[in-house]
Amino acid sequence: MLNIIWPVFIIISIIYAFISGNIENISNGIFDSAESAVSLTITFFGTICLWNGIIEIAKKTSIMQKLAKLLHPLICFLFPEIKKESEAHEEISMNIIANLLGLGNAATPLGLKAMKTMQKDNPKKDTLTNSMAMFIVINTASIQLIPTNVIAIRSSLNSTSPSGIILQVWVATIVAAIVGVTATKIFMKRF
Repeated sequence: MLNIIWPVFIIISIIYAFISGNIENISNGIFDSAESAVSLTITFFGTICLWNGIIEIAKKTSIMQKLAKLLHPLICFLFPEIKKESEAHEEISMNIIANLLGLGNAATPLGLKAMKTMQKDNPKKDTLTNSMAMFIVINTASIQLIPTNVIAIRSSLNSTSPSGIILQVWVATIVAAIVGVTATKIFMKRF
């Protein structure tokens, strides 16, 4: 649907700019937007490389296993259907750790992999399991200790305090997670 809406908006904007004599503003806007997009991409690329490198180093050391052990009680509470030594348990742990570190771009492939693993064990392939629903809620809330993407965006826009948003991100994501987990646990018991 969006692949229809956006081109229509663009065409209407160009026609309106042509009729109102503002075609130069459209040209300037296109080039300014392209420059901003390239600058933001380069900023994101740097932060993604940095944090993915740190995750790779952490995987090769015992840090990830220690972090996963710290998360074990929480994961057992959130996902009681998943066994401790299962592949899904490890993938969920890695995804949550990546999200906590603000590595949404690294967390996404880990989350997709965890969902595929949970789907293999799903007896009803056309219905989400409780664990799958909880995993979606946790990823949507995306609790982040270091919101690297937000900091990168603010930095690329020349913010005087790019990391000044951290406290607000903590509050928003923690509240979202608490509400989401509570609602999911209530619905799990009812259905």
